[in-house]
Amino acid sequence: MDKTPLLQAIKITKAFGGLTAVDSVDMSVYPGSIVSLIGPNGSGKTTLLNLFSGIYTPTSGDVFFRQSRINNLMPHIIAKRGMSRTFQTIKVFPELTVQANVMIGFHCKKRSNAFSMIVGTKTARHEESEVKDKAASIVSFVGLEGKQHSLAGSLPYGQKKLVEIARALISSPFLLLLDEPAAGMNLAEKENLIELVSRIASKGTSIILVEHDMNVAMTLADRVMVLNFGKKIAEGSTSEIQRNPKVIESYLGQRVQYAED
Repeated sequence: MDKTPLLQAIKITKAFGGLTAVDSVDMSVYPGSIVSLIGPNGSGKTTLLNLFSGIYTPTSGDVFFRQSRINNLMPHIIAKRGMSRTFQTIKVFPELTVQANVMIGFHCKKRSNAFSMIVGTKTARHEESEVKDKAASIVSFVGLEGKQHSLAGSLPYGQKKLVEIARALISSPFLLLLDEPAAGMNLAEKENLIELVSRIASKGTSIILVEHDMNVAMTLADRVMVLNFGKKIAEGSTSEIQRNPKVIESYLGQRVQYAED
């Protein structure tokens, strides 16, 4: 594995008035890895993703992506540099087709300007055709083959989640941020999600996975980081995290002592 972090957060903090949502957190994500970010509700997981993707600006600390500082960059600039994400709540356009929803994710990478697209220059038409083909391919990749011309609003909940993942993938990101992708899915859908995320990672895309379903989080992770009240309380392999007394205490609200092996 490449020893140079793809993303590195150094003492990153985000305060909202008197509330510190993320408190001096260090985090490194390496190329080709999956990091599961877990913790109780309100622990700062989504806030951390918002700091990485440019939705929030850190109160202090630094975020580096592909070895460049991105603290004050707008979300579309960070996306153009190769970071994509999904959100906790579904954000599909219900009256657009699945293909059209996915194509929207490519806007940050388009070479044609607005005038070229309005006029319909040869270059713009060619690029539009390429994006349509790529969208169709990604729709099939995520498991929605044959659904590209269906209205996104007509799909069941789990398939709408797949549309969002496809939209995040069309820009060929280096880093994919998945915010609770398994939420609301049934068991079969979660199993398909695990297989999909594994295939995405196998193609070289790094992933930060925020997830409450511990089976999903632990099955997929190369490493796990745990937040509680905005602070990092643990980081390590899945086996290390599952046996960490601080982690168990943060979830169960009780102290746990392990007997000596």
